[in-house]
Amino acid sequence: MRATSSVIVGRVAETCLLGNALDDASRRSGRAVFFVGDAGIGKSRLVGECAYRAYARDMPVLRGRATSTGLVVPFRPLIEALSSRFRAAGPPTDPELDPYRPALARLVPEWRQGSSPGYPETVVELAEALLRLLSVLGKEHGCVILLEDLHDSDTETIAVVEYVIDNVAELPVLLLGTLRPEPGAALDLVRSAEQRQVATVRELTPLGEAEVLEMTASCLETTPKEVPQATHERLAGRAGGNPYLVEVLLADLLDSGQLRRSGDRWQAYCSPDAAVPTGVVRSWARRLDRFDAPVREVLLCAATLGSQFSVTVLQAVTGLDDRTLFSHLRSAVEASIIAPDGADPDRYTFRHALTAEALVASLAPAERAAMARGAAHSLEAVAHELGDEQLQLMASLQMAGGDRHGAARQFAAVGRRMLAAGASGSAVILLDRARSLAHASDVRAVTEALAVAHAEAGELDTALALAAELPPVPARSQAAEQRGETHVRIAWAAVMAERTEEAAGQIRAARSLLGAAPPPEREAALDVVEGHLALLPGQSRPEQPRPGQTPPDQSLPEQSQSGQESREKAAREGEAVRDAARRAAAVAEERNLPVVACQAWQLLALLSREHGFDEADSCLERMLSVAEQHALPVWRVEALVRLGANTFMRTGDPARLETARTAAESLGALVPTQTVDGLLAMNAVMRGEWDGAQEIIERSVAASARIRNLGAHRYLLLASATLAAHRGRRRDLDRALVRFRRAGGEESLLVPLQLGLCRAFAALLEEDRGQALADLDASLAWESEHPSFFYLSGRHGLRPLLRTIEGLDGRAELAAVLGSPGADLAWNQLFLRLADAVLWGREGDTERAARVVRSAVADATAFPLARHLGLRLAAGAALAEKWGEPVAWLRAAEEYFYAAGIQPVAAACRAGLRQAGVSVGQHRGGWDRIPARLRTSGVTPREYEVFVLLAERPGNQQIARRLSISPRTVEKHMASLLSKTGRSDRAALCEFSAECAAEHD
Repeated sequence: MRATSSVIVGRVAETCLLGNALDDASRRSGRAVFFVGDAGIGKSRLVGECAYRAYARDMPVLRGRATSTGLVVPFRPLIEALSSRFRAAGPPTDPELDPYRPALARLVPEWRQGSSPGYPETVVELAEALLRLLSVLGKEHGCVILLEDLHDSDTETIAVVEYVIDNVAELPVLLLGTLRPEPGAALDLVRSAEQRQVATVRELTPLGEAEVLEMTASCLETTPKEVPQATHERLAGRAGGNPYLVEVLLADLLDSGQLRRSGDRWQAYCSPDAAVPTGVVRSWARRLDRFDAPVREVLLCAATLGSQFSVTVLQAVTGLDDRTLFSHLRSAVEASIIAPDGADPDRYTFRHALTAEALVASLAPAERAAMARGAAHSLEAVAHELGDEQLQLMASLQMAGGDRHGAARQFAAVGRRMLAAGASGSAVILLDRARSLAHASDVRAVTEALAVAHAEAGELDTALALAAELPPVPARSQAAEQRGETHVRIAWAAVMAERTEEAAGQIRAARSLLGAAPPPEREAALDVVEGHLALLPGQSRPEQPRPGQTPPDQSLPEQSQSGQESREKAAREGEAVRDAARRAAAVAEERNLPVVACQAWQLLALLSREHGFDEADSCLERMLSVAEQHALPVWRVEALVRLGANTFMRTGDPARLETARTAAESLGALVPTQTVDGLLAMNAVMRGEWDGAQEIIERSVAASARIRNLGAHRYLLLASATLAAHRGRRRDLDRALVRFRRAGGEESLLVPLQLGLCRAFAALLEEDRGQALADLDASLAWESEHPSFFYLSGRHGLRPLLRTIEGLDGRAELAAVLGSPGADLAWNQLFLRLADAVLWGREGDTERAARVVRSAVADATAFPLARHLGLRLAAGAALAEKWGEPVAWLRAAEEYFYAAGIQPVAAACRAGLRQAGVSVGQHRGGWDRIPARLRTSGVTPREYEVFVLLAERPGNQQIARRLSISPRTVEKHMASLLSKTGRSDRAALCEFSAECAAEHD
C-alpha cells in the first residue's frame, strides 16, 4: 500500500494561479511565479501539477533543481533543466538561436563545437541566451521552466533568474520557482521582484485538519469517513499540516502494523497515547531498522553525502563493487526512499530533502562526525580524479568531521579555480566560506582572492573594502608582489567600470608595495591599466560650454595659449603612455602573459591613431596574432572588431565589420557582438541606409541594456540619435538624446560625436549654420580637454568646410587639418576636399575647383546625405564666385532632400536655384519615374512624358494627340528638354530618349 496522495489537497488558489499563468504564457504574456514554503509543505507537488498541465497543452517543459548539499555548482538548476529537455532530442536547431548556441553550450557542454575552450560568457550573456531559447521553444504554445529549491542555488543561477524575471513579460514563457523562506539571495530576489510587481509570490501555509483528513483518505484510497479517528488525530497532531510529514508518519503506521486493513475497512491498533515516534527523525530511524545492515549502511552513507548523491562518489566511499552497490540501491528504490535522478544517470536523489536530513539526524553526533571523517578520507585517496563539485563535497565532509582548516584549503582551491573560469559569483561564496574556516596564516591570501572575486563579480565597493582591511605586508617581498597583483586586478575592474578615482587608488597602492623597480611582469600589467585609465574622462574637468555655445571669449582652444599648452602637455603624457605600453607588450610576450600582451596592443592601437591608421592596424594585427597563438577567443574577436572599425572609418566599407560580427556571434560573445552592432548601425546611418540602421538598433539596444553592456548600449543610443538627426526628425532626436543622457552618455567619451556627428548635422538640416558651428566648436572644446580618438566628430571634416565657407579659415588652417590622421577617413575626406575646392574657387582657379568637387563627389557615393549636403553647402560659394556647376549640384541636392522628407534643405536648394535664375520644377505625380540624371537636370514629369515618346520619333502633332495637349505646349516642352539635356537638336534628343529607354528595359 502506498502512503502518498494521488491528488493535491487544499491548494485551490495556487492551482488556479498556475492555470492562469499557463494561459498567459500561451498568449505571449510571460510571468514569473514563486511558491515559498517550508520543506514538505507541497511546493514540488504544485510544480509537478504545473508540468502535467503544461504537457497536456503541448507546452515544452524544462525542469531543474538546485542541490541541497551545500555545494556550489554554477548554473546547476539550469544545466539540469536544459538536460531534462534536450538530452534525448539533442540541441535546438532553430536558426534564430545561432548567435546564442555557444553561450548555451556552457550549460550543456555537449553542444560546444570544436575543441576550443570557447568564450567565457558573462552571467547576463548566458541569461540572454537562455531567454532567447525559452522564447523560441514557446513560439507555438508557450514554454515552462521549473526551477526548484532556489534557496540552495548558486549566485550565478540567482542572477540568471533575476534577468529572466525582469525580461519575461512579453515572451511566451512561464517561470515557476520554489524556495524555502530562509534568509538569502533567493528570498531577497523574490521579495524584491514582488515589490517591483514583476513576479507573483505565494506562501504555502500548512493544511487544515479537514485537509489533512482528505489527504489521508487519498493515501489510503478510501473516503474521509472511513479513516480511523485515532489515525486522523495522530496525523493532525504530529504532522502540523505538513503534507510530507503526513505521508511519512502514515507510512510508519502502516509499516509498524499500527494501521491495518481489516476486510474492507481500516483499523487502528493503538490509542493516541501509545508509544509512537514523536517526530520524523524517529519515524525514519524505525524504517531504517527494518533494512538489512548493509543496505542501512549504504543509505546512511548516502545521506551523509546529501539529498542528491553520485553513485561514483558513493562507491569510492563505501568500497563496494558495482553488483553489490546497485543491489542495495535497488532495495532503497523499491522502498520509495530514493529514486534515480532523471537529469543525470550517475545520480540518485532522496525522495525528499528531509529524508536525508532525518537519516543523518538519527545518528549520534559522534557517529555522524566519524562517518563524515571516513567519507572524507576515502575521497582524499582519489582527490586527483575528482571535479570541483566532489572536492567541495570532500571539504563539507572534512568540516563535518572537525577538520576546519582542511575544509578551508579545499574551498579556497575550488574558489580560485572558479574565479579563473569566470564564475566570480560562485568564487565569492566559496572563498568567503574558506575565509571563515581558514587558519590565521591562510586568511590573508584567501581575503586577497576574495577581494578580486568581488571586483570581477561587479561588487567593486565590497572589493575595495576588503582590500582596505588587508593587513600590511613588507614592501618588495613575495607577499607584497601577490598583494600588488590583487590591487592591479581590482584596478582593472575599476577601469572597466569607469571608476577613475578608485582605479587610481589601487594603482598607487600596488606601486607603493612593489617599489620603484617592480618585477617586469607586474610593471607591464600596471602600465596597461594606467594607460587605459588615462583614456577615461576624468571625474572632474573644466566646465564645458553647453551644446550650441561657443567659449565665452569667442576664441577656440587651438587659437589660445592655454589651449596650446594643454595640447603640448597632453602630447607629452600620451607619448609617455605609448612608451610604457610598448614596453608592456614586449615584456608580456617575453614572459608569456598573453592577456596582458593583448591589453597592451589594444592600448597601443588606440594611441597610435594619432600617427595614422596604418600604425594602429599594425598593432591590432599583432594583437590578433597573439590571441590566435594562445587560443584567446575573446581577445581575437576584440582585435577583429577594432580592425573592422578602422576599415569602416577609412573607407566606409562595412564588410570587415560584418566579418568581425560573424566571428563574435559564432563564439557566442554577446558583448563584442553588440559593440559591432553599434558600429554597423552608425555605418548604416552614414551610408543613408536608415531602415537597416533602425533594424540593427532595435535588435541590440534593449539586449545591451539587459546585460548591462554599457559601452555598446550608449553607442547604440547615440546611433539612434544620429539616425534621427540625419533624417531631420527633431522630436525623435530629442527623445533619443534623453535616453542617451540617462545612460550616462554626456559623461562618456562619446560627447564629441554627440555634438559633431549628431547635433551639428541636425542644425544643418534645419538650415541653422550658426548653431551647427557652435555645436562643432563645443565638440572641439571638449576634445581639447580630454583625450579622444573619435575622428568623426567634425573636427577633421565638417567644421573646416563650414569655417572655410564662412571665410573664417584659409589655406593654412585647412593644411593643418589635412596633416592629421582624421583626414584619412572617407567621411572627412569629402568635406575637406569640398573645402579645398571652395578655396581654389575663391583664389580664381575655377577649373581646379570644379575638378576637385567632381572627384570628391565620385569618391563619396557611399555617403549620400553627406554628399548632397556638401554640394548644397559648396553651391553657395560656387554661385557667388562663378565656378563649378552649382545649378546641377542644387538640383541633385534638392531632389535628394525632397525625397528624404527633409524640407528645410530642399526649400533652401530651391531658393538657391531661383537665385541663380533657373526654373524650379514642381514635385507632381510621376516624379519618381524620372531617371536620376534627368531629374537632376530639372526635367519635370510633364516634360518627361514628352521625352519618353521621342524614342519613337513622332511629330509634334502626334505627341499632342497622345498626351491631349496643344502642339504649342509640345513645342515649349521640346525647347525646355533641349536646354536641360544639353542636346543640340531634335534628332539628338530623340536618340537620347531611345538610349534611356534601352537602359530602362
